[in-house]
Amino acid sequence: MVGNAMHILVINSGSSSIKFSLFEMEESDLRVLFDGEVSGIGTERGRFKFRDGEGRDLSGGHREVEVRTQVAAIALVVDAVSAPGIPEVGAVGYRVVHPGAKLDAHVRIDETVLRDLEEAVVFAPLHDPVVIEVIRDMMERFTGVAHYACFDTVFHHTMPEVATTYAIPEVYRAQGVRRYGFHGLSCESIVEQLRVERTVLFPRRMVIAHLGSGCSVTAVVDGRSIDTTMGLTPTGGIVMGTRPGDLDPGLMLYLLRQMDGDQASGLEKMMNHDAGMVALSGLPNDMKTVREAVAKGDARAKLATDIFTRSLKKMLGGFIALMGGVDAVVFAGGIGEHDAQTREEVLSGLESFGISLDRELNEARADGVRRLGAGGSSVEVLVVPAKEDWMIAVHVQSMAQSEIFVRS
Repeated sequence: MVGNAMHILVINSGSSSIKFSLFEMEESDLRVLFDGEVSGIGTERGRFKFRDGEGRDLSGGHREVEVRTQVAAIALVVDAVSAPGIPEVGAVGYRVVHPGAKLDAHVRIDETVLRDLEEAVVFAPLHDPVVIEVIRDMMERFTGVAHYACFDTVFHHTMPEVATTYAIPEVYRAQGVRRYGFHGLSCESIVEQLRVERTVLFPRRMVIAHLGSGCSVTAVVDGRSIDTTMGLTPTGGIVMGTRPGDLDPGLMLYLLRQMDGDQASGLEKMMNHDAGMVALSGLPNDMKTVREAVAKGDARAKLATDIFTRSLKKMLGGFIALMGGVDAVVFAGGIGEHDAQTREEVLSGLESFGISLDRELNEARADGVRRLGAGGSSVEVLVVPAKEDWMIAVHVQSMAQSEIFVRS
């Protein structure tokens, strides 16, 4: 703390990267002081970025690093945010993908919470083990501050039972097997941005397409999630970079019968790392690379993008029918925010729903909330940046303030 300001460090970790941001919260004003990323973890050519709030590079020329483990990467983060001139960290918040069956709200982390997260690994073996390792290491490094877990699933707790229940025997549903939904922190940040956006009337019914390495579509009514494409895990729904989206359960059984050795581990690896766009295109998990290949006449890359946008359009249309119409279609995430061609392909042919895209606005490059709808479109078409880290900082500040109030 400096004066009345609270400084919140947000950690957003993935399987091969860690993003981090240091926020200053003073009264109701929240701003980014510093942010950065360690990428390429586990490879010989990792990258380290560290910037101030104005975007100036503070990495000191050490942009290429070799970090073999998450703990080694976190050491770089700690060194960066502990440097002279950096405000003292007052609280740490973490993006946690899956809370498991026991945790149903953002929470301050203690040993009981960590044990619950260990149990949740069975639901998210790709994401949760990494963040648990990061949390334990950070709690040892920052012993005098509170640590908080913010879950990607909480925003979707408003989904009705009819949307969350799988048609499987009750014994498994009793174990917590249901549709949880993900990208909730992204969706919530979009809703909160649109609540205060002066150029756009807040949409009562909207479909949010969060398109990045992982992709999901969420139906939102009055700011509350009513359905989403991802289910028990972040593997289902629409086709993604390395994940297949929804599959015939019989296909999963077929694949298991074809595998030797540890079948479950082999199938799990395939579904999380070797399926989706990379399986279809034979190219790296990068939409820009795939689009460049399409432009050169690569048939596999063209099929991959066609399957991707078709699966997205099907989900979009289904949610519009579910809501009885739509007031806004929102694109977010790396692909959603930056790939104009994906937006055009997804919305093409949806004019009967009142959706019409302005091609010039769609292809223009800009930051922040953008309106892309044509003049005659009765439905808003928007690009809204996903601000997961900002949303985590908001929740951390709220939890920390509540604790102070209770203690007083």
